[in-house]
Amino acid sequence: MITSIATLRPEECEPVPDAGLGALVTERGNLPLESVDVTAAVSGLIAGVEVVQGFRNPHDVALEATYVFPLPDRAAVTAFKMEADGRVIEGVLKERGQARADYDRALAEGRRAAIAEEDRPDVFTIRVGNIVPGERVTVHLTLNQPLPYEDGAATFRFPLVVAPRYIPGTLLDGEQAGDGWAPDTEAVPDASRITPPVLLPGFPDPVRLSLAVAVDPAGLELREVRSSLHVVREEGDTVRLQPGERLDRDFILRLSFDASTSLALVPDADDGDEGTFALTVVPDPAPATANAKDVVLVLDRSGSMTGWKMVAARRAAARIVDTLTGGDRFAVLSFDGVVEQPEGLGEGLSEASDRNRYRAVEHLARLEARGGTEMLAPLEQAVALLSESGRDRVLVLVTDGQVGNEDQILERIGARLAGVRVHTVGIDRAVNAGFLGRLAGLGSGRCELVESEDRLDEAMEHIHRRIGAPLVTDLSLKADGLDLVPGTVSHLGSIYAGVPLTVLGRYRGASGGALAVHGLDSTGQPWERRVAGARVDGRAMRPIWARARLRALEDRYAAGDHSLEEEIVGVSLRYGVLCRFTAFVAIDSRVVAEGGPGHHVIQPVELPGGWESPVAAAPMMMLSAMAQPPAGAPMAPPGLAAPGAAPKFAASGMGGAPREMAADSLAPRGAMMSPRPAPAAAVPPRELPRAELTEELRRLRAAESLGPADRLRHLQDLGSRLAALAVYLGGHAELEALARDLQTSGDVDALWRRAVEGLEALSRSGGRRPFWKK
Repeated sequence: MITSIATLRPEECEPVPDAGLGALVTERGNLPLESVDVTAAVSGLIAGVEVVQGFRNPHDVALEATYVFPLPDRAAVTAFKMEADGRVIEGVLKERGQARADYDRALAEGRRAAIAEEDRPDVFTIRVGNIVPGERVTVHLTLNQPLPYEDGAATFRFPLVVAPRYIPGTLLDGEQAGDGWAPDTEAVPDASRITPPVLLPGFPDPVRLSLAVAVDPAGLELREVRSSLHVVREEGDTVRLQPGERLDRDFILRLSFDASTSLALVPDADDGDEGTFALTVVPDPAPATANAKDVVLVLDRSGSMTGWKMVAARRAAARIVDTLTGGDRFAVLSFDGVVEQPEGLGEGLSEASDRNRYRAVEHLARLEARGGTEMLAPLEQAVALLSESGRDRVLVLVTDGQVGNEDQILERIGARLAGVRVHTVGIDRAVNAGFLGRLAGLGSGRCELVESEDRLDEAMEHIHRRIGAPLVTDLSLKADGLDLVPGTVSHLGSIYAGVPLTVLGRYRGASGGALAVHGLDSTGQPWERRVAGARVDGRAMRPIWARARLRALEDRYAAGDHSLEEEIVGVSLRYGVLCRFTAFVAIDSRVVAEGGPGHHVIQPVELPGGWESPVAAAPMMMLSAMAQPPAGAPMAPPGLAAPGAAPKFAASGMGGAPREMAADSLAPRGAMMSPRPAPAAAVPPRELPRAELTEELRRLRAAESLGPADRLRHLQDLGSRLAALAVYLGGHAELEALARDLQTSGDVDALWRRAVEGLEALSRSGGRRPFWKK
């Protein structure tokens, strides 16, 4: 039974009040999304969830509706189905290109169809096509997710809105990948898919939301259930959201109980020869030793951090600085469109003396939110500062994570994080948890999510302990009587105080035996923990492992290893778990709309709670109707759509016909008031000379044995030739970006890899690649 439910203060949990400005309609009728129903069943540290989305066609012609929405970034989506006119159509998981082709063909033939696609680990798109006039269609998603656990509490977090994200880079010409307010760029080639229009505030609830969580402690003693950000009520063992809440912030429950060391062995139901294991090791409550360390703190002060988020970020950053000791060295980098450091500390690492820490805290206290979220440059600078350190190296990023170029960031810095512990502090009520978790995972660190100022102190205590040395490092796993499948065991990382070690993997044969974890403790002495296995019934374990495996492979792909595509698709299809290279598609056999849908609407989403006003979001949004800016410059902020403006059409992207955006939404004026034009070229475009690029690649490889100075000169010369080639071609975003990178100074090995990978991609490209393969 649930013993108690604690809430935040009333002023933090009240639903957003309606301003009573009238019904939310376009000139063609109501918006298509009517309801979102979330039903979760928590059992111990695992949650099974079903999400049901209800669509209705208020128009007099067949409709295709598009909805961009979030899901938990570690959740495994395992089933999809569509219900309409008393019929149930089960979705089939296919390679993404094939699923899209099947969906488009079904629509053209007049049949109902629905498709579910992943655009980010926590951002998904559903399209439902050929909804006939007056008809209601529901789509069902089934998923399983693990609950993160530390310091005696597990967290069930379910995101409810995709926040606006900053889109850097130069515009790409050609067909857009989607129908959002931001055009695609070389840094974010699918920007138009992850930027749905945003509702202007002040309207009655446009979507009916229901959310219920049944809690089963699974034999553990449940001490308390805390709700954050939402008003809930208790009904037996179920926590239910109060009616009238909006889809504008994450839903969060914290469940307090004591976890225990265990090894769960779950044989496959359909294959007795294999199974999945889940190892949990709870560390002893021993303090970590305080070794001298180098710490670089990176603080986001961009426009999306306006309001309480900036206050919380300054407090968090100051707390981190205050925890440093005299033997440490540190640097503070604050960024928006530029990177700044405290006056008097210099450009490198400074001793953490009282005077230097005071200067840093003074600098932090003066920061205000402004500008765009150019995150790549400060992260590269932070990694460079830590690259030559012989001490413990720590990078702490404080941000809301609202950027669209996640893959570009991971590709540029992922391989350089070896030996650096990366901790991320995500501050928002609709935080980009997927990206921050991936970044922390690459750096074997922790990701703390802060949804309110009340949560800040608790989160900073966690980060303080992580910044110190871990309890156990150099971990390895040894099987005793258990046959592990090679290449399936998740990353071990390190063991920190208050944080259980969780390892997932696959095994063959009988469900018996033990696993031993070996490592070195904080004094350098050998450490070992042996855990005997127990066979359990846990059908969710296999898809949760598969999702973790897919995330690891996708992160390696994003970091530049594009040879993994076939393996990613294979794992996804074998284990029935959605990923970025596959899609669920459900197609009805009946023809209901001759000629396909005559109307297309992309559903606008709520402005996230805590974002002070649409103006605060404006720096995030890119003016799609502008001419291409100078190379490397981010696009300018848009104007705001006025309430009651006539709905117009954005450029075609996902299905041929133009898509309508709601009149009462926040989107670039250019996208709302006129079709999006292609960027103008200075001269008629010419074909990319593949043979010349292949020859440049051959010369580059032949010069690999040169000394560092000669290699740098070779790269700079190559950059100048590529820049001239881009001018001759009349502009080419990828070629220009590569040329700029090679004409800068920096790590020669990193620049060399960038040159090889860039030339390989350009020499084999036959035009613009599918956006999900960028």
